[in-house]
Amino acid sequence: MVGEEGAFVLGWDEVLTEEELSVTLKVLCMSEEEFKEYKEQDGWEDDSEEEENSTLSNEALSRLKPPCKKLLYDSVLLTLESYRSDLKAEQDLLNNKEAYEKLSRREQQALHVRYGQKRILHQLLELVR
Repeated sequence: MVGEEGAFVLGWDEVLTEEELSVTLKVLCMSEEEFKEYKEQDGWEDDSEEEENSTLSNEALSRLKPPCKKLLYDSVLLTLESYRSDLKAEQDLLNNKEAYEKLSRREQQALHVRYGQKRILHQLLELVR
């Protein structure tokens, strides 16, 4: 369902891999009965028009059903745990000019990427709390 990478792409304002996330959440949050029906119908043919017109914006994420919100919340927590440091540690390093300048150019760029990723993940936690 999520492709070869097994990951979803989140932006500041919306989910960039919205179709994959939407289908994944629907499947993972459905009952056994609903899943059997889904498999028998080879997915949702009737929902395609509705899903084309909907986006998983931040506002839409905050309106997800509680089971989907919990699943997303727990997934984000697991993702954040996979980092060696937390958001505050990254912020502290960015604010410490002396320590930051000791980093190589590549390490500085990696720091900015990690910090941005963590900020987006923390924003998602707030949306689905």
